[in-house]
Amino acid sequence: MNFNDDVLNFKGKVLVDFNATWCGPCQALQPILEEAEAELPEGAKIVPVDVDEYPELAHEYNVSSIPCLVLFEDGVEKNRFVGLISKKKILKMLGA
Repeated sequence: MNFNDDVLNFKGKVLVDFNATWCGPCQALQPILEEAEAELPEGAKIVPVDVDEYPELAHEYNVSSIPCLVLFEDGVEKNRFVGLISKKKILKMLGA
């Protein structure tokens, strides 16, 4: 994963999913994200970031609780949500 290419330089909406394999709510969110991903409009995507693999990104974006979903549009943070979220809310955030 290259955060700059995948998120910051991407033209469109990116929902970054800060998560960890040991996190129960993160694991519960995975099938919801997968379902939402299948319905995303063109120019939108979801990028998972494991906080154990990329602790520097979690620190840089002040992620203190997971799951943490951070919405970027054209490389700029627009919104964030901590905890479980519905597919409907995810799709709304990404313009579907």
